[in-house]
Amino acid sequence: MAGKVDLEAQYNNRARVPDHPAVMAMWREQAEAARAAHPSVRIAYGEGAREVMDLFEAAPDAPVAVFIHGGYWQALDKDWFSGVAPALLVRGVSVAIPSYDLAPAVRVGAIVGQMRQAVEAIRARTGRRPLVFGHSAGGHMAAAMLSEGRACAALAISGVFDPEPLIGTSLNDALKLDEREARALNILRWPAPNGATPGGTVLDCIVGGDESEEFLRQSRTMSEVWAAQRVQTRFEALPGLNHFTVLDPLFDADSAMVGRVAELARADTGIDRGSLDVNPVPSD
Repeated sequence: MAGKVDLEAQYNNRARVPDHPAVMAMWREQAEAARAAHPSVRIAYGEGAREVMDLFEAAPDAPVAVFIHGGYWQALDKDWFSGVAPALLVRGVSVAIPSYDLAPAVRVGAIVGQMRQAVEAIRARTGRRPLVFGHSAGGHMAAAMLSEGRACAALAISGVFDPEPLIGTSLNDALKLDEREARALNILRWPAPNGATPGGTVLDCIVGGDESEEFLRQSRTMSEVWAAQRVQTRFEALPGLNHFTVLDPLFDADSAMVGRVAELARADTGIDRGSLDVNPVPSD
């Protein structure tokens, strides 16, 4: 395992990608344009000010994909990412984008709990398990929702499935993870979804080909560990894309990534009558 200095360089993506502000500015522009062109339904999934999500509806009975944003559980909100909706709306898939509370105000386990509430709100509204996809920290939580049987499938983009390497980095200044909590949040240690559990058993792990060795390792390892437990996994490194530009395909309705999200979102067409009470992670 690399030392502390190496892990800082491997996981601090804003420092690693100097032009990330320009990419993030594009996210903002795309998001504002999307909200102007496609008015959304605002749904409160909890009582907190940030426990809300925007639902962009393709049609009343369309399958739903829930996008969980990244930011290392300590930055950003739903309004940065409305731009992922239009390409999927063209494909006949509705898109829900939740916000959540941020560290250090809350623990990471509490944020995972909020995403449970958000996904359950979509399930209650549609009667079906949604496809859950997410970026970075959102990739971690997308896999968590699949592990718990709350999703029909999951697509994780540059996921941080194992947060234990973050403990010695500056990213942990806000997260305040200790070894016990980081171990509990490590999705590699969570139960793999299987045919005996209601929900999906398909996980795609996608990462930018120009990302750090650690991010490539995280996605490759996640796909290998669950594949060994008979989950249908797929690992793909997209050439020339970094931790920020890896989201570029989501803005193109003709991209393979958008096509895959649409395909997975349509995979579960049956009525969902199940209920779950799964909570392997401490919430405080």
